[in-house]
Amino acid sequence: MAVFRGQKRQIMKNFIIQAVVIFSCVLSMKAFSQASERDDPELQYVEPFQVFDNLYYVGADWVASWLLVTDQGLIVFDALYGDLTEMLIRNIRSLGFDPNDIRYLIGSHAHYDHIGGAARFQREFSTVVMMTEEDWLLTEGPAQFREYPRPIRHLSAIDGSTLTLGRTRLNFMKTPGHTPGVLSTRFTVYDNGYPHTAFMFGGLGLNFSGVDQAENYVESVRRLQALRGVEVNIPNHASAADVFARRDRLASREEGDPHPFVDPEGWTAFLDLWLRRGESYLQQQRELVK
Repeated sequence: MAVFRGQKRQIMKNFIIQAVVIFSCVLSMKAFSQASERDDPELQYVEPFQVFDNLYYVGADWVASWLLVTDQGLIVFDALYGDLTEMLIRNIRSLGFDPNDIRYLIGSHAHYDHIGGAARFQREFSTVVMMTEEDWLLTEGPAQFREYPRPIRHLSAIDGSTLTLGRTRLNFMKTPGHTPGVLSTRFTVYDNGYPHTAFMFGGLGLNFSGVDQAENYVESVRRLQALRGVEVNIPNHASAADVFARRDRLASREEGDPHPFVDPEGWTAFLDLWLRRGESYLQQQRELVK
């Protein structure tokens, strides 16, 4: 009888192991399929569109890139990666702009989906790339998530620094958490000449580990909540702020209607949501080290 019970336990153990293996394979296949879809420029193509007088969406479906037009040249936020970078460059051209006029590329953080194409901008268009020192250091170590061509180190932004191109000024904040040196940017956009304060939070997701990094993330969101006057949320992943739904409302906007991207209440709700998520994630990380 004892032998039988032992055999039964072994059978059950084998069954559990097989189930875990199968489940892991299913997750891996799903992740591979999702990655393949994300990498495909045909599936990821979004027709570029104007959002404000001086700001255009030129990115993909799952990861964003923005083109800011100044009187002294162009500024691009995030370079995408692989074939999506080629799509980004074509999008800029299709809007009637010359990529050779891109003076600066602002890297929100050093993950492949945001700076994987930065080296190409440097090589082909002599674009100056800016990130924080902490994230430049990430480009010199093992790649996180996926390998990519490493850009040449150019400018480092610090908390409170600015960049001026013509009459356009970018104000930078270092908001660590998603990476050690996430770079967030405040700037002005114009709706038929009327100015609005826009902000890009450079690192939103909670796909990292560690109590220190989670604490930094929560503190960064709290710092953003203390900002005054932000009216426009410019995300580096379109789904984070309903970019395409707002695009559709903008296309049908009539004279006198408010601009759908000008939404200070939405910015506040956005930060409230990510603070709650960050605090919950921080608690999880603390539980792991108990």
